[in-house]
Amino acid sequence: MDTTALIKKYYAEGSDIYNMLVKHSADVTRKALSIVKEHPELHADAIFVEEAAMLHDIGIYLTHAPAIHCFGEYPYLCHGYLGAEILQKEGLPRHALVCERHTGTGISLEEIIREKLPLPHRDMRPQSMEEQLICFADCFFSKTRLGEEKTPEQARKKLLPFGEESVRQFDKWCEMFL
Repeated sequence: MDTTALIKKYYAEGSDIYNMLVKHSADVTRKALSIVKEHPELHADAIFVEEAAMLHDIGIYLTHAPAIHCFGEYPYLCHGYLGAEILQKEGLPRHALVCERHTGTGISLEEIIREKLPLPHRDMRPQSMEEQLICFADCFFSKTRLGEEKTPEQARKKLLPFGEESVRQFDKWCEMFL
């Protein structure tokens, strides 16, 4: 699959948002593929990981986050399920699940309801090994500091405001993937 061609279908090549998305996604992809290579016992599908990691944030243009060149109408938190809708329409249901389930360390249905989050009422936590390691890799990169990889401690600190469960999940992944 040509993920660049798919990204270009939704983003103008050379635009600020395109450049940011591709750079961020390439960083996440590199980290995710290094985990796949270092941990053959996980039996992760490297080709799928490469494709899905490049497409995990395809929905950001629909959100409003001016600091990262996004001028859409939805809250940024919605970019995962919006990206999933795009990839469903493109005939990529497995890739769509990565989009929907990659935010933070995932978002439970209980959390969506309790916090009244502007998300569909369904569990949005990563399930498959590939979903988990892409979600984990994404924790190490921001879209505002492109190319800078966080340490595990820095990534953990960024997750603290989202609750103990997020930190526990991250720590579990550190044991599995690092």
